[in-house]
Amino acid sequence: MNSTFRFRARFAWYLVAAVVTGVLLYLVAPILSPFLFAAILAYICLPLVDWLAKRVPRWLATSIVLVLLMLGLSLLVLIVAPMVEKQFAAFLQNVPDYLDWVRERFLPWLSSRTGVDLHLDFEHAKQALADSLRADNDVLKALLPKLTTGGAAVIGFFTAVLLVPVMLFYFLRDWHEFMRRTEDLIPRRSHQWAVNFAGEINGVLGEFLRGQIAVILIMCVYFVAGLWLVGLEYSLPIGILSGMLVFVPYLGALVGLLLATLAGINQFDSFLGLVALWVVFGIGQLLEGFVVTPSLVGDRIGLHPVAVIFSLLVFGHLFGFFGILLALPASAALLVGLRHLRAQYLASELYKS
Repeated sequence: MNSTFRFRARFAWYLVAAVVTGVLLYLVAPILSPFLFAAILAYICLPLVDWLAKRVPRWLATSIVLVLLMLGLSLLVLIVAPMVEKQFAAFLQNVPDYLDWVRERFLPWLSSRTGVDLHLDFEHAKQALADSLRADNDVLKALLPKLTTGGAAVIGFFTAVLLVPVMLFYFLRDWHEFMRRTEDLIPRRSHQWAVNFAGEINGVLGEFLRGQIAVILIMCVYFVAGLWLVGLEYSLPIGILSGMLVFVPYLGALVGLLLATLAGINQFDSFLGLVALWVVFGIGQLLEGFVVTPSLVGDRIGLHPVAVIFSLLVFGHLFGFFGILLALPASAALLVGLRHLRAQYLASELYKS
């Protein structure tokens, strides 16, 4: 009877703690995202910092890794941003030609197949497009109200951009000190259990990280090779970017598909070239979703596909983009906790009685 009461009391405390934690996370979610992102990057970069710290002072090792990370991200932006700007500008300049193609070829073909005769005001659409692209003061005047109303969002974005490197430096430099102080706060009778529990979570997250890195490398090679085979001019940057973004489900394929389609429209003379690009990304999405990720990530952390979708929706709602990054590793850690709760429940008198 006493053991049953103790189990119920412990379960009630766990439930209250979970609810309070969830409410606090929901309330501070808008300001917590940069800290979460910095913590994720710190966990990923920690092994390299630990390796360098055996040879140089830890602050120097942290600085080296931080500089390398910032240089890598800056290089990626410098490669991708001009390409996107160039392709988008070329696309806008060619839109009148695309409208002529729709009027002279596509609509007659559609009418001959379906019997539907469509009459669209293409001249008005072309004139409206030309007016919208004209660089004069009216465009700036139209944008000023939007820039003013979005000022808070812009300030918040740049604050996050500046805050993440600072927090990342302190996380990397003092990670083990944070862990030691946290461990010292654990009650002694629960110390060994908590250490083992944290070790299991770290093991699951390590499996997740190693599997995700393998997925990224495989998909980078696939997208670069596939886009190169179909003759896309920007196959290297688009393929690398598409492969690197696969850690966010569907984002890599979607961004890569949009960029490749934009570049293909400006490069290929026939519609078959675009179809080839779409086939590459379609096969890549199937390969990543049904073969590569399940075998290298899903099976390692033991998450059911329904749990994956649910965790993505919940964490994405709470923390936005950074929540999507955090969803799978956090769910894997939660899975470890649920396993322990299940084991305690099966060993309790409440279950056996």
